Amino acid sequence: MFASKTCKKYLPAICLVLLLIHTRLYAQKSNAFPESLPEAEGVSSAGIDSFLNAAAASKHEFHSIMFLRHGKVVAQGWWNPYQSSLRHSLYSTSKSFTSTAVGFAVSEKLLSVSDKVIPFFPNSLPDTISTNLAQLTVKDLLNMSVGQTPDPTFTIAGSTEHWVKGFLALPIVNTPGTKFLYNTMATYMLSAIVQKVTGQKEIDYLKPRLFAPLGITGMDWEVSKEGINTGGWGLRLKTEDLAKLGELYLHKGMWNGKQLLPKAWIEEATTFKIDQAPGVAQSKKDSSDWMQGYCYQFWRCRHNAFRADGAFGQYIIVMPDQDAVIVITCETADMQGEINLVWQYLLPAMHPQALPANPAADAALAQKLAHLSLAPLANAVAAPKIKDQTFTLRPNPLNIKSIAFRNGDNKCTLILKKDSATYTLNFESGKWLPGKTDMQGPSLVQLAKEDFSFLKPYLVDGSFGWQDEQTLQLKLRYIESPHSETITCRFNGNKLAATVENSFEYGHHKMELVGEAE
Repeated sequence: MFASKTCKKYLPAICLVLLLIHTRLYAQKSNAFPESLPEAEGVSSAGIDSFLNAAAASKHEFHSIMFLRHGKVVAQGWWNPYQSSLRHSLYSTSKSFTSTAVGFAVSEKLLSVSDKVIPFFPNSLPDTISTNLAQLTVKDLLNMSVGQTPDPTFTIAGSTEHWVKGFLALPIVNTPGTKFLYNTMATYMLSAIVQKVTGQKEIDYLKPRLFAPLGITGMDWEVSKEGINTGGWGLRLKTEDLAKLGELYLHKGMWNGKQLLPKAWIEEATTFKIDQAPGVAQSKKDSSDWMQGYCYQFWRCRHNAFRADGAFGQYIIVMPDQDAVIVITCETADMQGEINLVWQYLLPAMHPQALPANPAADAALAQKLAHLSLAPLANAVAAPKIKDQTFTLRPNPLNIKSIAFRNGDNKCTLILKKDSATYTLNFESGKWLPGKTDMQGPSLVQLAKEDFSFLKPYLVDGSFGWQDEQTLQLKLRYIESPHSETITCRFNGNKLAATVENSFEYGHHKMELVGEAE
């Protein structure tokens, strides 16, 4: 009788502990960092939970988060179908890795930030070298003060295969070092300089110096037709790999007791170098993480933090005052809004000392992190019995000649025929169906004259749902990028009217497809 009463008394606590152990056992894991309960590291589990609730209610589409305090993972999660084992396209977060490559080259005395740029490229210079071009230094490239206007990146990358020559040929209208203008082609020039002085692409130069010591494997980096890593975009890494760079910089270049990069370089690379918005009212600066100063391919943040920063919300946020690193991959049109959630919920969740144990909150948080997901499409009505059909399309911007639909048990196959290729895409209703395709997905740099071939096949997940008896919607996620495509098909007898939209255009631009059954 006594034993029975005792068991009943402690049963809720025992169940809670078992739930916590079970959830953490089967959640996606980090292998590089020790894990700890949030309260043990002075972090409120409830605060992290509030962040996740706010993320779910927001307009931001989160793909992963990893939160480290005192070098230990206190929270990590991936929104299905994104996974811990997958790489993620980083856009401009790549720039901070280029900065790191420059740091290694400087530490090995292969170059200096005061070096002039033009001597590195004697065969790519314009006929007339202006005074400003002659004065341009590596440091001006690093802190985005080249002096060109506007940003020439898309013009150069989309119009020529000779990016170095194209960059050097453009006028520099402001004295280098005097005016900030975000210039991704400047980062490409840094990559080209690293390759000049080392004889290796950035990615290969970094392998023994950065990637191998940090245990980073499986990375790749896009390459221009000149055979140079794109530098300012195109690096693909796992979430955990981003956390490793953050921890390296948090600890001033130290990793596992070894100084990989000089402390002096880390401090130089992450401290204020140029004001992005001189003359702007302080009240406006106080609400912006884009007006705190730019460094060497890093951004200063509010709260004495700094970050690597990529389009649509790819962040490595390093918080020295809190001894913390927060990594997020995401797709959002409001990057400030995304980072505001960090300041609103995660920053106040951190405390100087360990907090009292809170197993109930820990269990609830672990359960939530283990079951993060992005909802697949599903049928809003009973799936209509539509026969397999092939539609010939009118000329369209996507150069799709025909679309064929093959319907199965809760499955749908889409066959797109273009001029020189046919692509088969598979979807499932109410689930994300994993697959692969050679069809290039949406990207800001899709039109750049670079070599995309090594990125194939692209990993995708597809889902579909009937919105009504005549409207079929299909979503294809490119799960190693921030982006997805949505195809909405409206059937009217033997007629098809469809729209295709890229996720990062947020409904502002839809490509129309019109066809007739063969």
